[in-house]
Formats: sequence, C-alpha cells, structure tokens
Amino acid sequence: MQETGDLLGPGDPDPVDEVNPQGSAPVLLVCEHAGQTVPAALGNLGITCADLDRHIGWDIGAGAVTRLLAEALDAPAMLQRYSRLVIDCNRPPDAPDAMPEQSDKVVIPGNAALSAQMREARVRAIFDPFHAGIGHRLDTGRFRAALSIHSFTPVFDGVRRPWDIGLLYRHDTDTSERLRAHFQRRHPELNVGMNQPYQVDDMSDWFVPRHGEARGIPHSLIEIRNDHISTPAGQQRWSEILSGAIRHLLYEDAP
Repeated sequence: MQETGDLLGPGDPDPVDEVNPQGSAPVLLVCEHAGQTVPAALGNLGITCADLDRHIGWDIGAGAVTRLLAEALDAPAMLQRYSRLVIDCNRPPDAPDAMPEQSDKVVIPGNAALSAQMREARVRAIFDPFHAGIGHRLDTGRFRAALSIHSFTPVFDGVRRPWDIGLLYRHDTDTSERLRAHFQRRHPELNVGMNQPYQVDDMSDWFVPRHGEARGIPHSLIEIRNDHISTPAGQQRWSEILSGAIRHLLYEDAP
C-alpha cells in the first residue's frame, strides 16, 4: 500500500529516538540507521522480515552500540527508528539510493516508481524532523564533537572487506586521525580503514557535509563491521573500545 497525505499514523513511532538527552558529555552521538520500523501505510515494502533484518534494512548492531556509548560516556544520542529502505537518513533525499528500488540484489516493491508526492511524504515525516533535531542540538554550541555510528557488512557484492572499523571524513582529517592513533596504541590488533569501506561526498552523504562540515564542529562517521556487533557481547566489547577512544579525544588529546 502506498501513502497519501501524512505518512505516519497514530500507531507509528516518532522517527527521533532521543537517548540520555540531558547527558553532560560534550559529544553528540548520532545513529541514522538504528531502526528497521516501516510505517503501517507502507505494509512491509513488499519484502520479508528476514530481508529487513539484513544489513539492507538497518545497520546491524549500530543502534545498540550507540545506546551503550550514551550510557558509558553520559552523552546525548539521537537515533532514527525507521528502516533505511523507507528513507536513508544519511543520504540527500534526492539521491538515487535514498529510497532504493533494489538493495544488494533484493528488489523493494514498495519503492517502485515513487511519485514526487510519495517521496516528499517520507522526507517530511522522517528525514526532516530527525535532522532538525540534530541541528537544534548542535546549534546550541555546547558540543565539542559529533560522531555518527554505523555498521557495514563483511562481504558486499562478493568482495570481502578486511577492516574491523572504518573512519569516514573529508575536510576534518584531524578527528579521525586522532581516533585512529588511539586505536593503534590501545588496540593494535584492529584493522582500521580510513575512508573505508566508503568515501564521503555531497551526493551520497548527509552527516559529514551537512552537520559536521557546515558547522565546523569536529566530527567523524564511524563504521564497525557488523559481524563484530551482531550480539550483545560484541556490542558491549565495541562500546568499550569506542568509549575509550572518544574519552581520549574529548579529554586527553584535545587540540
């Protein structure tokens, strides 16, 4: 079923999940692909629950790690509840893969031939309020850094990705370099990819250019390989790894 008018009904959750909003740490945590909810008006986008559970439907483990980080650091976090297949909140809304008709060889019938009105309904209901909330937080001036937490699949299109964690950036090289230096000192066993497995550009990314760079705030988009964080034990381990690096960034290694 396709949407008309307002997309979200009374039984659909708010797209913005604020965690620890009164947290005192001077870092804002963001997780654009935390959820896998689909608005009732869209059915299940014509795909199976098993497909929604895959990396195409959300960033596996990223939301859980973000919540654990918010607790460990006493930091506020903003998580997005809806599936990235409804609308990808780390893409410009007019990007070809913002509402993909196919993802990793899975056809998404509910995204076929969307009209401009249908696309705008998703932007208005989910994308806009989520990013307005982030912008409102960052514009308070109380944060010294903003970090976006993601995960990536170990194998994509038949190619194995060797990195344990990737740090994505463009103009702000310093923040990601300092995070990498901490990983190299404290966790030399990790394979850290710089701008791996993705690279940032205006056409395919939102957090880095529109939040971090636009405000001149130190930032990095952190990608964790999802087989490391698919279980509670893995999520706890990686939250400890990351919280140590973020504390060092904020309190011990400040420029």
